Amino acid sequence: MGTTVQVDTTPVCQVVAMPYPGRGHVNPMMNLCTMLATRKPDIVVSFVVTEEWHGFIKSERKPDNVRFATIPNVIPSELDRAKDFRGFMNAVSTKMEGPFEELLDRLDPPVTAIIADTKLVWSIGVGNRKNIPVASLWPMSATIYSLLYHFDMLKEKGHFPIEISEMGDEIVDYIPGMTPTQIRDLPTVFHGEDLKLLERALNTVNLVSKAQYLMFTTAYELEPEAIDALRAKYKIPVYPVGPVVPFFNLTETHFCPSAANDTLANNGHHAHNAPDYFKWLASQPEASVLYISQGSFLSVSNSQMGEIVAGIKASGVSFLWVARGETIKLREFLADQGIVVPWVEQLKVLSHPAVGGFWSHCGWNSTLESAFSGVPVLTYPIFWDQVPNSKRIVEDWKSGWRVRKKIGMENFVTREEICELVKRFMDAENDEMKEMRKRAKGLRGDCLKAIAPGGCTETNLDDFIDHVSELQARKAELA
Repeated sequence: MGTTVQVDTTPVCQVVAMPYPGRGHVNPMMNLCTMLATRKPDIVVSFVVTEEWHGFIKSERKPDNVRFATIPNVIPSELDRAKDFRGFMNAVSTKMEGPFEELLDRLDPPVTAIIADTKLVWSIGVGNRKNIPVASLWPMSATIYSLLYHFDMLKEKGHFPIEISEMGDEIVDYIPGMTPTQIRDLPTVFHGEDLKLLERALNTVNLVSKAQYLMFTTAYELEPEAIDALRAKYKIPVYPVGPVVPFFNLTETHFCPSAANDTLANNGHHAHNAPDYFKWLASQPEASVLYISQGSFLSVSNSQMGEIVAGIKASGVSFLWVARGETIKLREFLADQGIVVPWVEQLKVLSHPAVGGFWSHCGWNSTLESAFSGVPVLTYPIFWDQVPNSKRIVEDWKSGWRVRKKIGMENFVTREEICELVKRFMDAENDEMKEMRKRAKGLRGDCLKAIAPGGCTETNLDDFIDHVSELQARKAELA
């Protein structure tokens, strides 16, 4: 007699993920989808991007149960968004909803849940119309979200509108989940000239209560007060599912630093296939390299960049510098002191034992990656949430120093100041730096605790998956 095989007829859950079309949003959404798909292989994740973004990321590694789906570009070239930021945001708000809704109708199996970037406010309306639950994914810190959620408190206390020159030193110490913060360390949209961006952000947060879930890319251990404050306000589940960084791409050598240089020093398979910058890192002493990345969207003035370059050169510190568009010029000026590349696998670089510090613009993804790697940070924020992220690193976590004492293009830092700061920051014998590195390693411990079996991240992902699966089962019964 043959063996009877029972076929599982349970419909496969399909989760649709829709990121805002920007690198700082696409990457964490893909990381989250990878985490979800790896935890539950019978979930299908359709990752929806514009045609232009599909061209950029279609060859990137992803689990087999994550597949790409596309909608038309919102403007001819989305990389021009820096030239017309407001126009780009308006296009995202008005031109993506229709194609996305049409796509949902074509997907098979039927969509069980949507995870959408919080900036895509129209996604909640689409989901509600189609009776599909929506998880709103906030790609900045939970602290910034709480600040926006409790914005009216700033008005009540007379801290808005802000005149930064007069009010900059005043302390905001009443926002739930946010540590006492100087006015000057609030997001730049709170005291910038273009308050339209602030209005848009406030409107975005106000609509989240109509979603079915609220997700954060942070780890509970990194921002417990902010998460607790928001859970007290919302009736919907609030899930910190981070740190949503590509830790799943790290090998054992990244988690066991003593083995990392050995892997590349040997003439084995890994060394042969490693990018040149990893081979260079393998030749450097432990914690001797400053990794420099000013971000991918906004940069500093030409004159300030000249001072930064001259200050780094004068410091004599070895560096790995990611610079888009200025690679050749920097290579010529800085000669043999370090290497300049247009792109790296940032988390792998930060996790390498040769890297002892990170010069960062303090975007939230980079902030999470520095915490995960346990690397101290020289902060050079420019825009939006980068400023309070810098404050968190320097004052709350005490795992970094500011390059500029105050924010603003007028606050120029000279090459002499930069040189001295970088030398002190990378001095392994400096007692202050030893303490800072110890605190940075503590943040790494918090991140590893979050993603460990039974940790908060795993528990929250499982809870979301269980909710989604239960909904799918109910729909199947009613069908």
